[in-house]
Parts: sequence; C-alpha cells; structure tokens
Amino acid sequence: MGRALVESYPAAGEIFRQADEILDFGLSRLCFEGPEADLNDTINTQAALFTTSMAALEALRAAGYAVKPAFVAGHSLGEFSAYVAAGVMTFEAGLRLVRERGRLMKKAGELNPGGMAAILKLDDEVVAKLCQDVSAEGNGLLQVANYNSPGQIVISGHNAAVERGIALATAAGARRAVKLPVSIAAHSELMRVIADEFRTAINQTPLNLPEIPIVANITAAPLDSLQAIRAEMEGQLTASVRWTDSVLWMVKHGVTRFIEIGSKDVLAGLIKRISKDVAVQTVGKPDDIAALLTV
Repeated sequence: MGRALVESYPAAGEIFRQADEILDFGLSRLCFEGPEADLNDTINTQAALFTTSMAALEALRAAGYAVKPAFVAGHSLGEFSAYVAAGVMTFEAGLRLVRERGRLMKKAGELNPGGMAAILKLDDEVVAKLCQDVSAEGNGLLQVANYNSPGQIVISGHNAAVERGIALATAAGARRAVKLPVSIAAHSELMRVIADEFRTAINQTPLNLPEIPIVANITAAPLDSLQAIRAEMEGQLTASVRWTDSVLWMVKHGVTRFIEIGSKDVLAGLIKRISKDVAVQTVGKPDDIAALLTV
C-alpha cells in the first residue's frame, strides 16, 4: 500500500515519513510490508488508508495537477481525507484524529461486539424495514450502515442481529447477503459508547472553514460551519453513510467528473453504478497519475 507512489514521488515519501514521526512508529513499513493481520487491525487500518490517500494527493500535486475541484467528499473514513484536502485541518491533525478514531472504534468493538454484512440487489426501503423488524424482534440492534449504491447496502449491529438480517434478506430475494470480515459494527449505535471520548478529540483538533465545499456523509449536502463539521465527525460514528445520495447531489449540482484518490478503486465502481453519465478516474498508483495528466 503506497510503496509505488513513494518510489516515484518524493512528495509521497515525505507524507509517510511525517506519519512515522507523528505516530512514533513505523506506519510506512506496515503499509509497505505488512504483516497483513496488523494492517487489518482497525487502529492501524484507518491511519494507513488515510496516510496513503494523502500521499496520493501530494504525488498528484507534485506531478503538476492543479485543477481545483468543485466539491470534495469521502466515504466514511475517507471523509477525513476530504477535510485535509479542503484545508479544514492539517495532515498532522488529521492523522492524530484518525488514529484516535481507529483506537476508539476498536475499543467500541471490544465493549459492544458486533459485525456488518453486505446486501446486494434489494431496495433501500426493503433493507431499512428489515433492520427495523430485526431490532424489534429483540435479537439485538440492526441498522443500515452504508447506502453505497443502488442495490448495494451494508447493515451493521449485534452479531445475532446481523445473522438474522442476512437470513431475512436472502428470503426477500437478495442476490447476495454475506457477513463482512470485520469485528466492529461501524456506523451503528454500538459505537455510541465511545462518542464522548471522540467528541473530546474532535474539540481538541484545530479546524478551519473549508476552502472547497465538503459534501457530508450524513446529510448528503455541504457542511457550512465548523459546528456542522464537528457534528458530522462525531455523528458519523452512529449514522448511515449516504454515499448514493451524496454522489447524486454532486451530479445534480453540475459534477461530470469524479477523481478517486486512495489505495483502491472501490468508490469509482460505486459511482459508476450510481450515475452512468459521469466520468470516473482513480489515483492510487504512478500510472494513474500519468493517465490523469494526459486527459
């Protein structure tokens, strides 16, 4: 993760160097070499993904790409990369906050064990009602975590409730309903247990008004004040990620081209399913940057 960028762009290497110094451990080595089990621990995963996306952004800037986007947005953790890209906070402040977010979410998973599942090819309303029904049965809490794209929804909650949700989704005609390999119930009320601690971390983080409008996960509309940004950061823990609505809002307001910056191309795939009328490119490797500069 990120190694090719560092080998091609010193600016990307500087981001990883700063990350190692800020966190006082070898995050760069973990990203480049693993072990995978440690990289997949949420306390490390969040910092690794955030740092890699920032390295990709700096590499893109170093290559001479200076187009200012109309909007920025990020899916879940990616929203914190968007904050840095929009000038809301520095890379150092963002990394410290993301590291604390990962630590606290891991703690929440230990205090309130849960899981998540992907549901494919069911309407949003059907899945939302299914979650309400499962929660009412008393098998635990279940709610929609991510509205990723039409026909792709992620549910989150207590393990028994997730299993029940998978069974009901399958019976309702889902093409696929599968448990995800995670040990936390992100974007659910099971995260409420660490909300106070994360709010403290947010309030201790220096923030600026965005230089570029940020389309929020919770409201699928731009954040217009520091109060709204802080509320979004905290609310994200327990609220659904409305990615479909966020993309549609940007398309409605004139966006015809999306550039995904990060280690993979997951969002690019989702955006293509949300709107057939937009162009989507990814920036995660040196070849991606070269391709973007030729457009």
